[in-house]
Amino acid sequence: MDAISATIITRNEEQNLERCLNALQGVVDEIVVVDSYSNDNTIEICRRYGCKITQREFSGFGSQRQYAARLTSNNYVLSIDADEVISEDLRAFLIERKAKGFDHRVYSVMIQNYFCGKPVRHSGYEPVAQVRLFNKRYANWDLRDVADQLTFSDSVTPARLPGTIHHYRCASLQEFYLKENRLASLKAKVLAAANTSIGPLTPYWHAVKEFVRCHVILAAWLDGRNGIMIARRRARTQYEAYRMARHIINEKYQQ
Repeated sequence: MDAISATIITRNEEQNLERCLNALQGVVDEIVVVDSYSNDNTIEICRRYGCKITQREFSGFGSQRQYAARLTSNNYVLSIDADEVISEDLRAFLIERKAKGFDHRVYSVMIQNYFCGKPVRHSGYEPVAQVRLFNKRYANWDLRDVADQLTFSDSVTPARLPGTIHHYRCASLQEFYLKENRLASLKAKVLAAANTSIGPLTPYWHAVKEFVRCHVILAAWLDGRNGIMIARRRARTQYEAYRMARHIINEKYQQ
């Protein structure tokens, strides 16, 4: 029999957290939460569900998830976000598989994204398989600030889990904009560290490229009005990331 630890990184997730934690009941053997000093009821909700809570300044998605994985008591780790919910068939499989023991080192599962309550099929949020259950002895999170993926040996092939993780990215446009602003700030730091100069027109150029990529190549137009809003905001996020990175670089060389 194998035990599972779930890891969740949080920051002001009171609106989403209970839905996520309810779905994990009876499936995982511990829930490790790494919180970035929430100022809402996130911590109180975690305590109510018996989570193991550590507070830590946000240092990037990959490094935060890796830190959470190191705090777990079990080798098998299910990484899930506070705005995600595992499906009933995934719940059933994990319970059954735990009793028999896991026979793979890493497992992928289909992620279904939702934008303002509606499923998204394109726009860069299309359903995609991601590795979310893994033996922590054989996999690590990418530690770059913006990156959010697991790395493991090329000899390891992920096994597919049945079921779905439903990812409710935002309940409103305001929430979506706040998340994109945060992403722009993270990306700006990475860009500033990787470049010695960014021209005044570079933010505009990357914004246009991102809109074309999202709207045309990733077929955001097929998602209707939501797709258009996603493409526009993605372009804005790229613009802000390069604008802020340029500001950081200029300040550094003026000192």
